[in-house]
Amino acid sequence: MAYVLSKRCQWRPRLFPNLPRISDSSPICLLRLFSSNQDSATTVVDNASDPISDSTCTEAQTGREIPTPLNGSETVMNQRTPRGKHRNPEKLEDIICRMMANREWTTRLQNSIRSLVPHFDATLVWNVLHGARNSEHALQFFRWVERAGLFDHDRETHSKIIEILTRASKLNHARCILLDMPNKGVEWDEDLFVLLIDGYGKAGIVQESVKIFNKMKELGIERSIKSYDALFKVILRRGRYMMAKRYFNAMLSEGIEPTKHTYNIMIWGFFLSLRLETAKRFYDDMKNRGISPDVVTYNTMIHGYNRFKLLDEAENLFTEMKGRNIAPTVISYTTMIKGYVSVGRVDDGLRLFEEMKSFGIKPNAVTYTTLLPGLCDAEKTSEAQTMLREMVEKFIAPKDNSIFMRLLSCQCKAGDLDAAADVLKAMIRLSIPTESGHYGILIENFCKAQMYDRAVKLLEKLVEKEIILRPQSTAEIEASAYNPMIQYLCNHGQTGKAENFFRQLMKIGVKDSVAFNNLIHGHSKEGNPDSAFEILKIMSRRGVASDADSFRLLIKSYLSKGEPADAKTALDNMIESGHLPESLLFRSVMESLFEDGRVQTASRVMKSMVEKGVKENTDLVAKVLEALLMRGHVEEALGRVDLLMQSGCAPDFDSLLSILCEKGKTIAAIKLLDFCLERDYTVDFSSYDKVLDSLLAAGKTLNAYSILCKIMEKGGVSSWSSCEDLVKNLNQEGNTKQADILSRMIKGGGKEASGSKKGKKQASVSA
Repeated sequence: MAYVLSKRCQWRPRLFPNLPRISDSSPICLLRLFSSNQDSATTVVDNASDPISDSTCTEAQTGREIPTPLNGSETVMNQRTPRGKHRNPEKLEDIICRMMANREWTTRLQNSIRSLVPHFDATLVWNVLHGARNSEHALQFFRWVERAGLFDHDRETHSKIIEILTRASKLNHARCILLDMPNKGVEWDEDLFVLLIDGYGKAGIVQESVKIFNKMKELGIERSIKSYDALFKVILRRGRYMMAKRYFNAMLSEGIEPTKHTYNIMIWGFFLSLRLETAKRFYDDMKNRGISPDVVTYNTMIHGYNRFKLLDEAENLFTEMKGRNIAPTVISYTTMIKGYVSVGRVDDGLRLFEEMKSFGIKPNAVTYTTLLPGLCDAEKTSEAQTMLREMVEKFIAPKDNSIFMRLLSCQCKAGDLDAAADVLKAMIRLSIPTESGHYGILIENFCKAQMYDRAVKLLEKLVEKEIILRPQSTAEIEASAYNPMIQYLCNHGQTGKAENFFRQLMKIGVKDSVAFNNLIHGHSKEGNPDSAFEILKIMSRRGVASDADSFRLLIKSYLSKGEPADAKTALDNMIESGHLPESLLFRSVMESLFEDGRVQTASRVMKSMVEKGVKENTDLVAKVLEALLMRGHVEEALGRVDLLMQSGCAPDFDSLLSILCEKGKTIAAIKLLDFCLERDYTVDFSSYDKVLDSLLAAGKTLNAYSILCKIMEKGGVSSWSSCEDLVKNLNQEGNTKQADILSRMIKGGGKEASGSKKGKKQASVSA
């Protein structure tokens, strides 16, 4: 039927730029030609009446014709099309579907469709439902044309929308539409209920399928073998074989005879539930009723026997099938091959494989996928390689991509790395997504074979294409593959490349301490301690343990670059991580800090060293203490001295006092000597004299007086040669009281002190 708008029409349609324009040299006449062939409409109805079939009417079956001019006198001018090709006018149903897909379902869109189509017929509505981009669009259009009074749905449009909704698991909508059909004057039939039964079954809602089946009887819908077959398939798919048996008996009691298709479903379901004897009993019952098994029956039985490892019974059925002139299909051969492979009879599987090819039966993807694992397990690498080459030549991609992992491992195990590399190439040619696990197997085995150049090239592809980061990846690269690769790169000056690779691994959650430590080693050896320290921070944040060697290399790298402060930071981190640096490492850091003028930092290193019980050369300790005292950090120096004494590492006090006196650091000398006297540390008499002489020379008479009194109280020297000078200076400065006390102390204890000095050279007073 065609709808034509001529010049005589009073109504003019709204212009749409996507619609074809038909024009000639005469004044412009707008035409809207949308035709549906009557024969085509009949075809659509016939196809829609078969809801069991998965296939639906294609656009070619709709019979849409190219718009024609109004009359023969008008000619159609060719439109401008790219590359000289003629464009076919867009079909009306396609325009409506595109409009629904690109715009929100609003009143404005509805008005646009209404202005485009002045009248809706059954064929157009069915085609729009069929061409809708999704079920929601189809449902909205279905309801709109009905509520707007544009079209009264018939049986075919109801069937189509129910089919669409059940396929999209919108089962409640489908159910409501089905049960509401009598209110619209549309009669039910069995096929519509079968659609709903099958829809609930695919959604896993078995009870609803059963309810719909039972409701058919309540509503007066006659149930035939078609309804029972749909129900059997639903309940057996969920393993409810006892329910299936009850309904089978009920079917027989209703006088409905099972068909070959019914028995095939029942046998399939019983094997699915591992009910071997029940399946065999139904198979025998099928033959007793005079129903001859077909190739589907034999395939089902063979597959069932294979599940129970009953290869002899399966072989007998396969032979029987051929003896009855029932030609085995590719499914038959594949099922038998699978059975042979499952019990390790790969040679028999290969024999059948060659037999099917000799009979002109082409193996499919399932056949190859079934046989290849068996060849790998039997270590028949040559046959596996040949079969893979056939798949590539015929461009047959396997259904299970995990087979390539098996092939890679098999070829690598056999030592044929070239054949293993060909497996990866085959995946690329078959457009199968390669994953990091596939590359990992090759990289690991290339490393084992010392073929590092080839391993590096694979790694570069892996990083460049970011294969590791693909979210759909299921085969991850193993540590046994990436650790040798990272170690090699780090040992050969390519740590940066190794880090780029490992950072991709970190993004998917890899926390491998071996890889982390190798990166630290590599950066440290290459003179990039900052990069190594950054890796160390990442390890700390992620709770990954670091080894002592990593810290040692990092510290040495900082020291070699003349960065002792960073070396000290790394040393502190090493201690915090539970590692004990050796004496040489402490000394190296201390020396570098001391030479860099960072005396206080060196002092803190010394403190850490002493607290950890590490013995150190006293020369370096003395230098640090001396520097502290010389720079006025007396309290810090005394604290370090006290720590050293507690650890049994006594510094050379006499040397320190002598140096301080020579450098004129009298205050530091007083504090150090006073510290020693308070704790009864051993100090030579000559050191006392040096300190007192230094104080007297500096004019610090009161300090000299104070320290001399402390010395004499401890039983030290009282015959200091400059005592008289000290008394004289005290008097001159007006400190007569102190001068008088000192004079009496000298006169009263001179003899005793003199005898004490003759008896020993050192004054050591026990606490």
